[in-house]
Amino acid sequence: MEALEEISLDVQGMNCASCVVHVQKAAMALPGVLDCRVNLASGKAAVRLDGGKVKPRDVAEAISNSGYPASEISHHENHAQSHNHSEIWFRRAMVGIVLWLPLELIHWFMKLAACHEHASMLWASIITSTIAILYVGQGFYTSAWKALRRGTSNMDTLIAMGASVAYGYSLVALAGHWLGLWGTPQAVYFMEATGLLALISLGHWLEARARDSAGHAIRELMTLSPATALRVDDRQNTVEVPLADIHQGDVVLIRPGDRVPVDGKIIAGRSAVDESMITGEPLPVLRDVGDEVVGGTINTDGRLTIRATRVGRETALAQIVAMVESAQSAKPPVQQLADRIAAVFVPAVLAIALITACGWYGYGAWHHWSQGQTWALLANAVCSVLIIACPCALGLALPAAIMVATGVGTKRGILIRDIDTLQMAERIDIVVLDKTGTVTEGRPTVRDVLPMDGVSTQALLGLAASAEQFSAHPLAKAIVAKAKQEGASIGQTQSFTSAAGLGVVAEIDGSKFVVGSRALLAEHGLSIPETDSKTVVYIGRVDGELLRCLGSITFFDETKAESADAIADLHRMNLRTFLLSGDTAASAQAVAQKLGIEQFRGGVRPGEKAQIIRELQESTSKGRRSVVAMVGDGINDAPALAAADLGIAIGSGSDVAKETGGIVLVSGNLHGVAGAIRLSRDTMRIIRQNFFAAFAYNVLAIPLAALGLLNPLIAAAAMALSDVTVIGNALRLRWRRDK
Repeated sequence: MEALEEISLDVQGMNCASCVVHVQKAAMALPGVLDCRVNLASGKAAVRLDGGKVKPRDVAEAISNSGYPASEISHHENHAQSHNHSEIWFRRAMVGIVLWLPLELIHWFMKLAACHEHASMLWASIITSTIAILYVGQGFYTSAWKALRRGTSNMDTLIAMGASVAYGYSLVALAGHWLGLWGTPQAVYFMEATGLLALISLGHWLEARARDSAGHAIRELMTLSPATALRVDDRQNTVEVPLADIHQGDVVLIRPGDRVPVDGKIIAGRSAVDESMITGEPLPVLRDVGDEVVGGTINTDGRLTIRATRVGRETALAQIVAMVESAQSAKPPVQQLADRIAAVFVPAVLAIALITACGWYGYGAWHHWSQGQTWALLANAVCSVLIIACPCALGLALPAAIMVATGVGTKRGILIRDIDTLQMAERIDIVVLDKTGTVTEGRPTVRDVLPMDGVSTQALLGLAASAEQFSAHPLAKAIVAKAKQEGASIGQTQSFTSAAGLGVVAEIDGSKFVVGSRALLAEHGLSIPETDSKTVVYIGRVDGELLRCLGSITFFDETKAESADAIADLHRMNLRTFLLSGDTAASAQAVAQKLGIEQFRGGVRPGEKAQIIRELQESTSKGRRSVVAMVGDGINDAPALAAADLGIAIGSGSDVAKETGGIVLVSGNLHGVAGAIRLSRDTMRIIRQNFFAAFAYNVLAIPLAALGLLNPLIAAAAMALSDVTVIGNALRLRWRRDK
């Protein structure tokens, strides 16, 4: 019988789509490996295997032997640790720029001034380019060599080849001149080799920064589970033990303010439990004997004793972690276009260079040229072909656009993770929005004060605020804030008793008052009929043995000021909208109707939100599968954010939601959703234009170079012009208005 398990591996050294394929092939070649999903952006692989046939270390070893160091990720220690490569690429880029840019500026200044360059400039360029090849280029050369050993190529193959041709041609040309084998070379390209490595390293640094942030969501989720728990033994002694020692059926004590360590059923006590990490709703919920509590939630004000029902990976929190991991390890919908083209581009260029060499050698022999003349023209043509094929612009096409787009986005309060996010955002058909904290403020405010029995509004507010002024409950804070706003008199309390999750009982000016829920008033002998879905706090005064209701206060979570306009903006972009909420269906319907949201669903939990996302993805739009974006702000939204094609996290929400989202709206303003999608569309248009420009130089100039109509100097100039073109085109994003 299969012992199925899923492991996560950290895989280093991946930089293109072909790398992903090789990692998958290495893992799938092992008997017992059933599936391998590799996430290029995060550098992680999710492997499903039969533990009876293959061990996790065997899979990691097989991947490592294929050229990509891999190690298993522990779920309890250092979960989702990322290797920070951005600092390495930053150092290489800075060293390359320091080596290249000053000499390049001096060179062009002297050209424009018609000054003769001193020999020291030549020696300086030789020294700086040699250092660049050895230090800045070491990562490219190592990757290219590994690809060559596997019989394939990648972007680093192109970069290493371009730098080597520029440097090697220049070195051979000078050496031949110094040895008297031929005359003075027309030009050398040491600075071009240095500049190429510097600029591409800068692009790799930008990509590495995005990768370094991957994995934080899982770590933040895991911190919600406490490291220890208070276990109660048969003699009612309480012992603090590691969470791993808690088993199903154990009795656990939870003090006020503690996080619930495992899922369980309450066997003693009553308390208000903050379940916002599960439901997304800000108000604590009363939990009594017989009720279920969920691991990771917070016990606010009462003492609870529970019997563990689910522990370890069976808890709701662990299931949320698993859902996020599964969604994050899914293969990106669009792979890096440059790497796919590079797989056939390099062999094609090498073939053209070989044909060019053979053609010129045969042409020289046909015309009885001298060997020196033949080899000079052959070298000129071949070097021109290889230099014009140098992938500098190809390597900058993506990073330049991403750099500008992320800069523009940051100024607008929009943080974008990576290229996959940009690729997906432009294809969005449906935008799903969480209710609480996303389209609403996420905090209760007093909606109506309804006095009874001749009591004035201000008097009722004053009594309620007097009783609640020492409570930390969100509703109590809202009452006190409203009383101060209305100028109501807040008196002193002679006694104060908190009924966990129900309300308070207080003595004010010699009279006893009960302020809280229907259940609290019922405990004191007064039955209140059920109302609609609104949250209500009742105020009662004890007269002798009777409790008389003086009125009630209702609460409402107000929609954000910009929500209606933001939703309308999405509709103008021909995007469908859908509202999801853990609140009641009536509350979700009221908000949806107020904001003009087309569809809604209320009373849904985190796993159900993710399932609804998947159902929407299976629907059709424009004759194809729908592409769904999820907008949320809470930990409870993390599975849905990860399951969606694009997760958009509200910056005012939890860190976990931010890390799970591909786009983060720092300001929390919903207008950023439409702004992010517009920015994505503009950026992808720029990227496609950049790729066209980068390849246009190659496609048009390679035939001219092969025919000997270009020399290496013109080829290098064309290469530099292609760099200027793609960077200048990317800079246009700065002047695009967010309409």
